[in-house]
Amino acid sequence: MIREPDFWWRPGSGGLLLPAAAVYGAVAALRMQSPGQRVGLPVVCLGNLTVGGAGKTPAAIAVAGLFYAARERPFFLSRGYGGRLAGPVRVNPSVHSARDVGDEPLMLARHAPTIVARDRLAGARLAEFAGASVVVMDDGLQNCSLAKDLTVAVVDGRRGIGNGHIIPAGPLRAPLGLQLDRAQALMIVGAPDGAAYLLDRARRRGIAIFNARLEPDHSVIEAIGRRKALAFAGIGNPEKFFATLQAADIEVAERAGFPDHHRYTATDAQGLIARAQTKGLMLVTTEKDLMRLSGEPELEALAARTSVLPVRLVVEEAEQFRQMVLNAAKRSQP
Repeated sequence: MIREPDFWWRPGSGGLLLPAAAVYGAVAALRMQSPGQRVGLPVVCLGNLTVGGAGKTPAAIAVAGLFYAARERPFFLSRGYGGRLAGPVRVNPSVHSARDVGDEPLMLARHAPTIVARDRLAGARLAEFAGASVVVMDDGLQNCSLAKDLTVAVVDGRRGIGNGHIIPAGPLRAPLGLQLDRAQALMIVGAPDGAAYLLDRARRRGIAIFNARLEPDHSVIEAIGRRKALAFAGIGNPEKFFATLQAADIEVAERAGFPDHHRYTATDAQGLIARAQTKGLMLVTTEKDLMRLSGEPELEALAARTSVLPVRLVVEEAEQFRQMVLNAAKRSQP
């Protein structure tokens, strides 16, 4: 996997790549013109405006939890980025590995039935056939083949939209205005230090704004105690994970960041174990990273030595968000 350039997140950068960004943006905009086809059940999408981790997978899990509490039967729908199976296929954690379906679907399947499909319409139809009452899309804001009843754009509050340019000049996946036109809600994860411009654009469009945070599992924090950690992560924004550890008063003595969806090698595993043993550190990583370590013989030793810090997404405006999600599902019903 390719690591995103640091300059994407610096205001005023990326100017030399604007011509290429204009071409990329035009293609993305063309693909987003379709109104999408409907299936016989509601579709709620959690997506990113930019490349890089913002918290959309924890957000998708939180939305599925709201549907479970309302006695619905949510199914996750994912493209399965990083996996070899095009689908549509229902994820079976006892059979599939991250190499098959990607790390995020394996993680999602711990919480609700999960379909992997590069053809999102075919995936939604399989979910309907399998007994779903609602589809929760993890990613897919820019994919308009499937009509959605609610789209929530999830953004990291600290990084915002970076320099505001489209790939390859910046981190935006498509023109910002077009993406906001497809969203009914904006979820800011973490303090909104870098999201002022985005918040202003969203408010002018009448988009509902929600504030959220990633809350770590306190039982794991207590188990770690005062031990010093070597934290490693191959996610869209490793610094977000490191900051979560530090906010939980876990001393991160060393850190190792890898590209998003990084496929760990035996060399990676040996190096991380050696660094931890040499300095007497405990290894800590994310749930998504653990999915990529599991089921790989050459990574078993690293997986066995590594603690995982699960996080859950907590929305400050919890009741308003719950009502928006459930009402979107009701509007879709015949």
